[in-house]
Amino acid sequence: MKKTFLAIDLGATSGRSIVGSVENGIIYMQELTRFPNTIKKIRDHYFWNIFDLFEEIKTALATCAKDNIKVESIGIDTWGVDFAMVGEDGMILGLPYAYRDPHTDGMPEDYFKNVLSRDKVYGITGIQIMNFNSLFQIYAMKKENSSMLKTADKLLFIPDALSYLLTGKMVTEYTIASTSQILNPLNKEMDNSLLKAMGIEKNLFNPIVYPGVEIGRLTDDIVKETGVENIPVIAVAGHDTASAVAAVPAKNEKFAYLSSGTWSLMGIETKDPIINERSMELNFTNEGGIEGTTRFLKNITGMWILEQCRKEWDKDVQYSYPEIVAMSQSAAPFKCMIDPDHPSFANPESMTRAICDYCEATGQPKPETHAEFIRMIFESLALKYRVVIEMLKSVAPFDIEVLHVIGGGSKNDLLNQLTSNAIGLPVVSGPSEATAIGNIMIQAQAAGIVNSLQKMRNIIAGSIDSKEYQPQEPAVWEEAYNKFKKVCKL
Repeated sequence: MKKTFLAIDLGATSGRSIVGSVENGIIYMQELTRFPNTIKKIRDHYFWNIFDLFEEIKTALATCAKDNIKVESIGIDTWGVDFAMVGEDGMILGLPYAYRDPHTDGMPEDYFKNVLSRDKVYGITGIQIMNFNSLFQIYAMKKENSSMLKTADKLLFIPDALSYLLTGKMVTEYTIASTSQILNPLNKEMDNSLLKAMGIEKNLFNPIVYPGVEIGRLTDDIVKETGVENIPVIAVAGHDTASAVAAVPAKNEKFAYLSSGTWSLMGIETKDPIINERSMELNFTNEGGIEGTTRFLKNITGMWILEQCRKEWDKDVQYSYPEIVAMSQSAAPFKCMIDPDHPSFANPESMTRAICDYCEATGQPKPETHAEFIRMIFESLALKYRVVIEMLKSVAPFDIEVLHVIGGGSKNDLLNQLTSNAIGLPVVSGPSEATAIGNIMIQAQAAGIVNSLQKMRNIIAGSIDSKEYQPQEPAVWEEAYNKFKKVCKL
């Protein structure tokens, strides 16, 4: 009998609800709702409106009831690192900080100087040092004498907080916790030494649970309000990238993946964490995957740069995505380049101005037309992917034979081809809905429909249309890569 599951997939700019089922070895999906998720600026800080997201989840449940869609369970995935605080009375304490809030600027260096060294922090967690990691968010709140932190009884990462609002049950899901720079990937526990050194108790966190575990069932008031049955909430891979990587349709372990969206996340899947001097030097991260795997990866600023440019351009002209791709092909290649991860592109008031300033500072001509901006962004991303793939090759315990591109960026034929040209490897695109598919398939596994990660991947491979790209113009791209490293001082 066909079983249907509800996936809530929340990104840093938008969210959506999707129903999906597996029938005769094929995945079927339907988008129910889509809604914006925007950072709220209050005074000098940036927050997420978690209560708006909660209302959108209830709307999705009510839509299922109205349309007579019987769902077996619901699973929630979100971006990483951010969290809500819960008081002793069980109430959410205010709005969660957004990871782009500037209060964490300089916090890693301060923590390393006054609490524990960089070597010790990385040695314990194996996580890429980034100022917005949960560890440094908590440290910033501690230094600010945050009333939320002082009165908090529990800390819940965003998917766990939303599951709590639905069920009244508190957990710490493993994959989302692994983004925090507080979890030890060897013993899979929140590390007390990182917390105690700054005066925080480990009992701020709830027990760890793993993907596929039932968190609890919808509370009676949610059932009454939405009209759905008393279905369970399943702990899927709460970190969206973990759900997405679960959906990579790989044939074997010899692959790298690129989750392409607002952020680009490039890495490999390994059985064990890779924590050594080389991985620390390269600033790679070891995050949790399903079935005990490790996602050894690096965060790269992705389509965020283009999204911010489009916001500026939308005041005068609005481009469809096919128009953007076509425009970029009309511009001359390699006029200028940027390092997508340069701090000046983190959250500037004007992205186009930040790009022009970077080009001027590096002695390059500035992009003049929208087409030139787009071409430069795509080429710079492809070349940055080459930098990271070379790093991966230096530490991977196997030969990397192919790059799987998943997420919304997998539909960008031009960027996929540019990436293949830059890295000198075949690129396979799809699924574009990787996060939602992974979310649904973990629920399907919890329901007993599939029993292993590889069987999940086999079903996914048979359910999607993928496309393969082969490297072209190797000499041209080798020259561009050398120029890129010089311009960006990499």
